[in-house]
Amino acid sequence: MAYIKNLRAKVGHQPLIMTSASGALVNEKKQVLLQKRADTGDWGFPGGYMEFGESFRDTVKREFEEDAGIEVEPVKLLKISDQEFYTYPNGDQVQPINAFFLVKEVNSRQTAFKPTETVQTRYFSLDEAPKFFNHQHAMMWQTIKDILQ
Repeated sequence: MAYIKNLRAKVGHQPLIMTSASGALVNEKKQVLLQKRADTGDWGFPGGYMEFGESFRDTVKREFEEDAGIEVEPVKLLKISDQEFYTYPNGDQVQPINAFFLVKEVNSRQTAFKPTETVQTRYFSLDEAPKFFNHQHAMMWQTIKDILQ
């Protein structure tokens, strides 16, 4: 996060291309884990922006632990999204280039997630899509639905 704050201090709200990674964790009932975001109150897949020097795989592992308190391992790259745009409530504009992975839990011990990023986590069945954070997350939901159904 320090990387993004430092970058924003230099460019303000100027539109940026940002790289990110997120993951879909599916339980034995074919339900998908989502996080309720602290910044908007909407739902999305655990994930976030890459820190300098990270790979997409490193990013999804770190972000999943921060957002959901779960240690995961990427299993398969499902989709690269590069045609979405988003303006945050504070005016920051981004084009997030996102690597969306199917992930598996590698440790059953759940730790606390960052309350500044996540209000709660919950598994959703494929027929009960919540209000998503942005269009990119809705498209990721459709991707995982297509794979699991």
